[in-house]
Amino acid sequence: MRILFDCRYTRIGRHDGISRYTAGLVTALSKLHPVTMLISDHRQLELLPDLPWELIQSPTSMGEPWVARTVNRLKPDIVFTPMQTMGAFGRKYRLVLTVHDLIYYRHPTPPRDLPAFVRGLWRLYHLAWWPQRLLLNRSDAVVTVSGTTKDLIAEHHLTKRPVHVVPNAADMPELAPGRAERTAPESKSLVYMGSFMPYKNVDTLVRAVALLPEYTLHLMSRVPDAERERLSALTPDARLVFHNGASDEEYAETLAAATALVSASHDEGFGIPLVEAMTVGTPVVVSDIPIFREIGGEAALFFEADSPEQVAARVRHLEEDGVWAARSAAGHAQAQRYTWDGSAERLLNVLTTVGPRRRH
Repeated sequence: MRILFDCRYTRIGRHDGISRYTAGLVTALSKLHPVTMLISDHRQLELLPDLPWELIQSPTSMGEPWVARTVNRLKPDIVFTPMQTMGAFGRKYRLVLTVHDLIYYRHPTPPRDLPAFVRGLWRLYHLAWWPQRLLLNRSDAVVTVSGTTKDLIAEHHLTKRPVHVVPNAADMPELAPGRAERTAPESKSLVYMGSFMPYKNVDTLVRAVALLPEYTLHLMSRVPDAERERLSALTPDARLVFHNGASDEEYAETLAAATALVSASHDEGFGIPLVEAMTVGTPVVVSDIPIFREIGGEAALFFEADSPEQVAARVRHLEEDGVWAARSAAGHAQAQRYTWDGSAERLLNVLTTVGPRRRH
């Protein structure tokens, strides 16, 4: 079976969420079955494994709806793409698309790095459900990263095709031996990893840390100057450290030393930071939303999303005798459910089931 893996959403220079999913999954899949990568820029190879590849057009080009004309010439049996927007007109192969989440139907602001015409199409696409249904029903199967999103796909009747869960996983740099098995936090610090879009609800975290005067909140991601100033002025007593885009190593070290990873998000597609924190043995204190219940399981501590008082109370709970160590151990065990090797096995099973024969 000839498998092509669409790696055209790999970022240049540094991963984002889709890019990490692509690189992690194609690397693990290649250990199980020969894979050829599709790229649209040679620079993407810097963040991808050393595998056979083919150069085709960008996924954000105007010709994307007809990309199958190019892919047909490569004679695949099946193509897997980590997005749902790959063109399918005239294809002669099996196609598996991915839906990561449905967040942008509720929060339709598109990513800033997309071309202007793509951002316009993005907004139009998310005004109704029928464009999603049209795309997904042109595939042979659909992959998503969580049971929560699979349930939402069914709730909104987005496809007649089978939907399979192939979860995300975490890529964390190696820490010193024993760091993941520690029984107490190394510092009174909290870590937030994520964007500063309104639905992420970072305001609640800032207000919470003001109620915890001996704690520092580390905000790891890049942040616009205006947003940093706004958050700093929100509660002047809060101890905030803006890393403005930490390296993977800086993030891992800060996380491993922390009392907890925190998130007050109203909506998420998965929750990679939860897996990252649990992988290094740091407890997670997060808003009580379905996806965090799925990913954090019994290891996580939950609070009402708009209650800084509850955030502070959960952090104080971690100070009680034995609680931090128990949550750390439970989180480390929970994280073992999310590995690229396990996800690759699931994906190969999907591809083997869907793609034993080529379309003609």
